[in-house]
Amino acid sequence: MYKILSIVGTRPHFTKAASVCRAIGESPDMEEVMAHTGQHYDANLSDDFFKELDLPRPKYQLKVGSGKPAWQLATIILKLDEVIEAEQPDAIIVYGDTNSTAAGAIAAAKNNVVLIHIEAGLREFDKSIPEEINKLITDSITDIFFSPTQTGVENLKKEGVTENVYNVGDVAIDNIAFNKSRIESNVSILEKYNLQKEDYYFMTCHRACNTDSFENLHNIISAVAALDEKVIFSAHPRTQKAIAEFDLTHLIKHSNIEMIDPIGFWDTQTLVRNAKMVLTDSGGIIKEAYFHKTPGVILDKQTEWIETIEEGWNVIAGPDKEKILHFVNNHPEPTHHTNCVGDGNAAKKIIKITKEFLDARKQESTRLSTTHG
Repeated sequence: MYKILSIVGTRPHFTKAASVCRAIGESPDMEEVMAHTGQHYDANLSDDFFKELDLPRPKYQLKVGSGKPAWQLATIILKLDEVIEAEQPDAIIVYGDTNSTAAGAIAAAKNNVVLIHIEAGLREFDKSIPEEINKLITDSITDIFFSPTQTGVENLKKEGVTENVYNVGDVAIDNIAFNKSRIESNVSILEKYNLQKEDYYFMTCHRACNTDSFENLHNIISAVAALDEKVIFSAHPRTQKAIAEFDLTHLIKHSNIEMIDPIGFWDTQTLVRNAKMVLTDSGGIIKEAYFHKTPGVILDKQTEWIETIEEGWNVIAGPDKEKILHFVNNHPEPTHHTNCVGDGNAAKKIIKITKEFLDARKQESTRLSTTHG
């Protein structure tokens, strides 16, 4: 029996972990212990997702909360060090590119525990982006690399990493595929806002490059406020705070924008699936919209999900009002869709490969001990 320590801390982690937890639960050779760093501590971004996604309650609640990135990173490492010492896991899983991800990776490496990075190899090639630093830190010390796309595999190859690298697809897509009928039958959120299929836009905006800049956030809100159809804006708490501090509330009050608090996973999927288009700076929403075959305009200057752009489903506008309006109003109908972000079986592949890796490691350890015995 192998013990796997899964480290989560943000909304994207929860949606990915749900698929992996399910796959671990189906494996007779593995048990899972989960540690929640508390990087997202708002109920709408954390507790509600655990209930909605049927995630097991974390054994460890680190309750780190918000703070300066270096402080947050260091605090998570210190607290995870105690967890690792208590649990003695055979492997540690980290997800994505958050501070929780990088902290979990460092804690694993310092304790000589096998590190598994889910969503490995994605790059934005801009070190001014906090998430890019976390990606680079994590992949520099990872043992098993699970990339969601071939682009991720190629990025790692360019960095000289070719061993234990696997393109398995995206685990978050597993969750959507597994619950497709549930999403299709969910109409309550549409009725709540009096929405019909493709008669509205769905929007999120939370990246620091946008929420910390008056100019960027003003450009984005101004562009969206100029659209002809209704916009459902699921606003991160940080974004709501920035809108208030930058005195941009008036742009929303007298427009077609309906700003709502963060919503659950299934309601988000329903709104994305039925929207005319999404406008987002979220990597999660970009790939989810692609899976649902909903076109998207990216409110960031780059994205890791290159294949979705190459197939015509997403286009990069950045925080540029004119580009946003142009792309929304002139987005050609995509015709090519290859399921490039996954086929719904990523988690099963991950657990199978992980078990094989740990088995081989165990056999090698036994061989060495016998040889030197």
